Amino acid sequence: MFKHEKQLLHEVRIDKPNPTYATMLTEQVGGPNGELKAAMQYMAQSFRIKDPAIKDLFLDIAAEELSHLEIVSTTVSLLNGHNVDSQAVQSGHIESHVLTGLAPYLANASGVPWSAAYVNVTGDLVADLLSNIAAEQRAKVVYEYLYRQINDRYVRETIDFLLNREEAHNTLFREALNKVKDTGSNVDFGVDEDARLYFDLSTPGKYFDVGQPQPPAFQTPDLSSAQVTGGALGGAKQQQPDGQPNLPQ
Repeated sequence: MFKHEKQLLHEVRIDKPNPTYATMLTEQVGGPNGELKAAMQYMAQSFRIKDPAIKDLFLDIAAEELSHLEIVSTTVSLLNGHNVDSQAVQSGHIESHVLTGLAPYLANASGVPWSAAYVNVTGDLVADLLSNIAAEQRAKVVYEYLYRQINDRYVRETIDFLLNREEAHNTLFREALNKVKDTGSNVDFGVDEDARLYFDLSTPGKYFDVGQPQPPAFQTPDLSSAQVTGGALGGAKQQQPDGQPNLPQ
C-alpha cells in the first residue's frame, strides 16, 4: 500500500522557465538511469527477497525513488513555463509542447519513451544488489552532467539534493551486499581453473592478473571518521579555479 504526502521531499523552485532545461531534466524522468527506472527496478526485485530487512530496504528506496520522480517531474513542469513553444527547445525532444501540453513526458531527453527493458531483475540477490549499486552510480553521473549544464541556482539545489540521495542509496545497497556476500551467485566463486585464467590479447604488456578471483564485496564505510562538507554536490565538493565543480570529463 502506498500513501501520498502532498509535501514534496525537497522544495522545488526555479529562477525562470527554460524549456531546454526541462528537456534535459526529462532524462531523469524516463531515461535508462532515471528515477522511474530505479523505482520500478527495486520494487520488482523486492518480491523474491526472503531477508525481511533487505526486502524492507528495497521497498523503502523504491518509494523514495517515486518521490524523486515527483520532484524531477515538478521541476520539469515549472521549467516548461505556461505556453507551448517548441521553438524554445534548443535541443532534445519537443513532445511536451506538441503532445502532453507541457506535462512531463515519460521519456529520455531525446524523446525515447520509457521502457521496462531498463529494469534489471535476476532473482539473485547478490546480482541484483550489484546492479543497483551500479545504477545509483550511473544516476549520480547523469546528475553531475546536468548540474554542469543547467545554470539555474534553484534547479542546481534540487540536483544537488538528488545526487546526494543517490550516494546514500549506493551506500545502503553496499551494506546490504556485505550481509549476503557469501550467498547466491557468489557461492563457490572462482573455484574452477577457468576462473583463474587471464587472456593477454592486447599489447603492450599484461597489467592485471586473476590468479585468485574474489567474489564482489565492499568495505563497510567507517561512519565515525566521515567528514561532512558543505554544498555537498557529490562530484563538486572541490571547485576548479573558475568556480566550476570538478565533474567527470
